[in-house]
Amino acid sequence: ERLDAGFTAQRQFTGNAAHELRTPLALMQAQLDLFSAEHSDLLPETADFLRLLREQTERMTQMTKTLLEMSELRTVPCTDRIEIAPMIEEVFTDLAPLAEKSGISLERNGDGAMIGSDALIYRLLFNLTENAIRYGRPDGAVRIAVSEADGNVQIRVRDHGPGIPEEELPFVKQKFYKGSSKARGSGIGLAVCEGIVTMHGGTLTLENAEGGGTLVTICIPTGEE
Repeated sequence: ERLDAGFTAQRQFTGNAAHELRTPLALMQAQLDLFSAEHSDLLPETADFLRLLREQTERMTQMTKTLLEMSELRTVPCTDRIEIAPMIEEVFTDLAPLAEKSGISLERNGDGAMIGSDALIYRLLFNLTENAIRYGRPDGAVRIAVSEADGNVQIRVRDHGPGIPEEELPFVKQKFYKGSSKARGSGIGLAVCEGIVTMHGGTLTLENAEGGGTLVTICIPTGEE
């Protein structure tokens, strides 16, 4: 009971801190954007410094958003009936501009259904697909395969990027871990994904695929009788 109370207090603190950080970060972003729009004739070194400030503010904003999501995981009801294939197509539509920028094709096959949180499963699929696009090989592909068997839905997300160094594989799902292949990330995206999967009673595994690239495999009980 003491451990549970401690974890609850930790989640509440994380959520409160992230919530309080959102407003000043939004104000900083707005002021930086306004300054950039009004001063187009900056010296190169000043422009570079301003660009760095904007990038880091955006990074802090995304980290704050992710921390808030992590703190709220246990409060989200998991009672929606989810059709996986249509949801993947929605994710592909939302991420199409990012994929087109790198010349990466988005491919899906198979289908399945489960009971869970529609919002969280969408976030899970979005995060994994976005990661696969960002760290995939330009002009490559991101493939998501879905199957259903023995009361479980299996989702496999594969890219054709450089993969993850073997020595880093045991650690990349830990919060705030940033290996060489994730140097520009916040180090908490995969931790959120695993939290969502665990909340639905499932497992998430990460491995280097045959022929190159990274393969993420998710197995979640359908929750259906």
